[in-house]
Amino acid sequence: MRVINEQNLVTTIKRKPLYFFIKQLIDSLFSLCSLIILFPLFIVIAVLIKIDSLGSIFYKQERIGLDGKSFFILKFRTMYSDAEKNGPQWANKNDSRITVVGHYLRKYRIDEIPQFINILRGEMSIIGPRPERPIFIKDFEKELPHFRNRLQVKPGITGWAQINGGYDLAPKDKLELDLYYIYHYSILLDLKIMIKSIPVILFAKGWR
Repeated sequence: MRVINEQNLVTTIKRKPLYFFIKQLIDSLFSLCSLIILFPLFIVIAVLIKIDSLGSIFYKQERIGLDGKSFFILKFRTMYSDAEKNGPQWANKNDSRITVVGHYLRKYRIDEIPQFINILRGEMSIIGPRPERPIFIKDFEKELPHFRNRLQVKPGITGWAQINGGYDLAPKDKLELDLYYIYHYSILLDLKIMIKSIPVILFAKGWR
């Protein structure tokens, strides 16, 4: 799916202060309310993770966010503690490193819930490109030198690329979809993404 011409890949977006103020306000209020409401679920998930396998409840991993700043994304742990003993690697749908509980947490995106904490910290947004790991960004940039143009907005829990292919997208397709969002962002587009994210979560589309 081609949505951005190659000649436009270096374009810098025009900032809209009012949009970003409203978006940050919505992000903060929604995340705070979600964390309060979902706290009992946190307890249940924490117990299941500890019963299922050894290791911590949460998983922290370095990602690259707005303007290239690094931060540590939070997730419920879905893999065994030694999952990356052989180095960083992509997760596969039937990955043997994924725990039994982790399988369901990933399938229904429940493992992403702790990222509301990242949003309250100002590191992420509800809507935006998914934050990538530094090592993978370096790899992508070898073939896609404009890949860092995705960093002009805060990364998100869900986004235009996620609802149009998600994990199954090739890096170039993901870049094009993310840049489409970045160059056309608006409250209405964010609302459209939120609505379309619901069936993606409910029907476990494109998970790994």
